[in-house]
Amino acid sequence: MNFTAATLSFVAKLVCGAKIRWLDCQPDTCQRIYFANHTSHLDAVVLWSSLPKEVRDLTRAVAAKDYWDHGFVRRHLTKALNLLLIDRHDISVRRSPIQIMMNEIGSTHSLIVFPEGGRSSTGELGEFKSGLYYMSKKRPELELVPVYMDNMNRVLPRGEVLPVPLLSCITIGAPMWLEPGESKFEFLNRAREAVLKLKEEE
Repeated sequence: MNFTAATLSFVAKLVCGAKIRWLDCQPDTCQRIYFANHTSHLDAVVLWSSLPKEVRDLTRAVAAKDYWDHGFVRRHLTKALNLLLIDRHDISVRRSPIQIMMNEIGSTHSLIVFPEGGRSSTGELGEFKSGLYYMSKKRPELELVPVYMDNMNRVLPRGEVLPVPLLSCITIGAPMWLEPGESKFEFLNRAREAVLKLKEEE
């Protein structure tokens, strides 16, 4: 891991005081898709930083290109953190975000995704978009690991630039998979409930 990434990892954990809990799940370098609630631009950085180094080195966070590919500082951070940028405004059959993500992770890397598709302005968990389902269809062997991040919307409130030092908690739950014959609606509801259950465990 490069110096910038190591420094950012340290600062992110220092500012957020992120406490991480693994419930019915252990850190592992196997391929996974960590899917979490989304309330702050810091979510991807903090979750990535909280993973053990050997896991972190094989994990890429998916982020919006229209935010992270803007300005020198953000572009530098994108490269340092090895973020996987997705253009939300240039989507077509030939440039499917799902296929781009599957191509990028190959047979070794894991992903951090936010199935709501955007940040929640209320802190409440929104409905999940269909991306997680289609990734599971393409790669059914991947472990899908639910994550609930608490207090991140207060660390970097919407519209603010500088984070406010506060304690936050990250809870990582048991892996799940797409079940045979499970519909998209059933699967997305089950995945969303898995994240909500972790909130109740706080």
